[in-house]
Amino acid sequence: MNIINKNTKAKDSPVYVVDGCRTPFLTTRGQANPFSAADLAVAAGRPLLLRQPFAADEIEEVILGCVIPAPDEVNIARVASLRLGCNIKTPAWTVQRNCASGMQALDTAVRNIQGGHSGLILAGGVEAMSRAPLQWRPKLVEWMSGWLKARSLKAKLQSLASLSIKELRPVITLLKGLTDPSTGLSMGQTAEELAYEFAIDRHAMDQFALASQNRLEKAQKDGLFNEEITPLFSHDGAVIKDDQGLHPGSNIKKLSKLKPVFDRPTGLVTAGNSAQITDGACWLLLADEATVKRLNLKPLGKITPASWAGLNPAQMGLGPVHAIDSLLKEYKTPFDSVDYWEINEAFAAQVIACTHAMDNPEYCKHELDKKDKPWGRIAPDRLNVDGGAISIGHPVSASGARIVLHLLHLLKRTKTKRGVAAICIGGGQGGAMLAEAV
Repeated sequence: MNIINKNTKAKDSPVYVVDGCRTPFLTTRGQANPFSAADLAVAAGRPLLLRQPFAADEIEEVILGCVIPAPDEVNIARVASLRLGCNIKTPAWTVQRNCASGMQALDTAVRNIQGGHSGLILAGGVEAMSRAPLQWRPKLVEWMSGWLKARSLKAKLQSLASLSIKELRPVITLLKGLTDPSTGLSMGQTAEELAYEFAIDRHAMDQFALASQNRLEKAQKDGLFNEEITPLFSHDGAVIKDDQGLHPGSNIKKLSKLKPVFDRPTGLVTAGNSAQITDGACWLLLADEATVKRLNLKPLGKITPASWAGLNPAQMGLGPVHAIDSLLKEYKTPFDSVDYWEINEAFAAQVIACTHAMDNPEYCKHELDKKDKPWGRIAPDRLNVDGGAISIGHPVSASGARIVLHLLHLLKRTKTKRGVAAICIGGGQGGAMLAEAV
C-alpha cells in the first residue's frame, strides 16, 4: 500500500523536467573504473548546466541519490554542487533508498517544488559500484586493537601468534549490500524465488535478456541516446560515448551456456539475464510553472510525485507492481492510457514476474486488493523498448533517474502522451512515477 499522503492542491501543481543528462554507464571488468562517483556526477552535470539559459547559481536546491559514496565524498550532493558552480548558499543533500535513490531524489524535488520550497532543483543519482570499498573482518579489527596496545616484543609476538590467516580475507561490501539482512537472501536469490512462483523458465529469461541486448544495440545504432548521454573523457585521453553493457553478437546459444550465479548448480538466474555491476550518473533539472515562464524554458515533460510501496523482502522484485498499482489508483490513470513503460531490469525473471502479476486475477485480487479485474498485460513492444538494465547497466542510485529521463525522451520521440517508470528496491519496496509529455 502507498504510505505517502498527498495534498490535493500540491498534487495538481505541475512540475516540469526542463532537461536532463547522464553519463554512459560503465561496466565493471574486475577492477575499478577511472571515475569516482563525484567525477561522474560532475561529468553529467557540467554539460547539462552549460546549455541552460540561466547560471548554475540560480539553482535553488541540489538533491542526489547515492548508496555507496566514497569516504571523501560524504554528502556527495554538496561535493558535486560546488564543483558544478552552484551558489555556495544553495543547499545540497544526499538521499538513499537503495536502487530507487535516484527516483527518491526526483520525488523529493517534485514535492519540494509543489510545496513552494524551491522553484528550480537539480536532482538525480550517481553510483560508482566498481569502487565499492573492501572492509576488514571484525576479528581482524579486534586483533589490530590488541596489537596497538602491545608494548613489549613478547606481547607483540603473542599477538602475532594469535592471528588467523583467514581473518586477512577482506569483506566485499558490494556483495554484503546486495544481500537482504532480514531474509539472508541475495537479490539474485529473490529473483530465483519469483521464477519459481510464476513458473518462469530459463529460456524465457534468456529470451528477455537477448531482447534487451538487441534493443540497446539498435538504439545505439539509431542514435536514440544522443540527447541524453554526454561522453566521458578519462585521464589517459580515452573517450567513452556509449553504454558499455552491450554484448554484440549475443544469442540464445551463448546465453544458455552460462552457469547459474546465485543458486548453484540448479538455479536459473545467470550473469547473462541479470543487470550488470555498473558505474554512472544521471541528472534532471526540475522547475515549477513560474520558473519555466520567467526563464522562457522549453520543458521536456512533466512528472508526478512517486508512489512507494512495501512488500515481502523475499519478493522485492515485485515492488514495481505494488507501486504501479498505487500510482494508477492515486492519479486515476487508466492502465490502457499508458503509452510506454520503463521497469528497471534488475533481473529478467523479476521483470517477467511483474508483467505476469499485473495480468494475474488472483494476484491482483489478493495482493493488490483489486477485485474487479487485473490491471492487464504490458505489451512487449511498450516495455523497455530501447533496452534496459540487463544491457545498459544498473548503477543502483542512477537507475531510477535514468528510466525517468529516457521515458520523457521516448514520449517526445514517439509523440505520445504518458509513461510510467518503475523500479524494484532491495529490502522489499517498489517505486513508480508518472511522466507526461508537454
